Amino acid sequence: MKPADHAPVPSSRNIDPQVVASFGREWQAFDQSTESAEELQRIFNTYFNIFPWDSLPKGAAGFDLGCGTGRWARFVAPRVGKLHCIDPSAALEVARRDLREFPNVVFHHAAVDAIPLPNASMDFGYSLGVLHHVPDTAAGIAACAGKLKPGAPFLVYLYYDFENRPLWFRALWRTSDLFRRAVCRLPFWAKRGVSELAAATVYWPLAKLAAGLEKMGKNVTNLPLATYRTRSYYQMRTDALDRFGTSLEKRFSRAGIAAMFERAGLEGIHFSEHAPFWCAVGFRKKLS
Repeated sequence: MKPADHAPVPSSRNIDPQVVASFGREWQAFDQSTESAEELQRIFNTYFNIFPWDSLPKGAAGFDLGCGTGRWARFVAPRVGKLHCIDPSAALEVARRDLREFPNVVFHHAAVDAIPLPNASMDFGYSLGVLHHVPDTAAGIAACAGKLKPGAPFLVYLYYDFENRPLWFRALWRTSDLFRRAVCRLPFWAKRGVSELAAATVYWPLAKLAAGLEKMGKNVTNLPLATYRTRSYYQMRTDALDRFGTSLEKRFSRAGIAAMFERAGLEGIHFSEHAPFWCAVGFRKKLS
């Protein structure tokens, strides 16, 4: 089934309809169908390396908030009893198609403030690269936490504010953000064209430079886009559109994320010490 170009966006206070529509178009353009399972598995592992799989009960039920094409759900579904994939964009139809082999996956066309699951019903939840694109990130985290059973884990990935990077790195990012603010206003076809150019002239050269320097024994931790030295060109194209095509992007410090988790009733908060930053997991407070 080919998703509609302009699927209706659910009514919600905590989504930006323009952002949702743009991401729907993005995930239709880059549906990950030609990406290798091996690469997606490697990226999945970087997000989930702190996830407490061993704490889940047998036949666990959980949710993927902002599932997009279902590229991460395909690795979670075989390990759990039921997985609810939730997304407000047209990408949900791509997920339906790509995850049709998993009978334990249920799909919901819904926003974060209208998750169609009973409160305190889920054994786990996760939201990767989504809640920094909603108007109220703290409210989004709280909405997700409210669906968890006491003691259940919630994993999140939010864009970081470069607190662990040197000043020159942050200055360079601010320059790139001015570029994003201009590009995101363009029609989708133009945004895609600019992002393709960025992938070819910025992402790919810097990734190759980082790979070469690393082979020479150099530390490439602070080299911009060094993470992509182990990624395919397809992922560079995807992420360039993701980065420059959105009009709503927030960035958070580690302390800021911890504070939002605590206000949402999550405890036992743990952060990954490796890229991508920041990945964090917390557990719904148990009843006293």
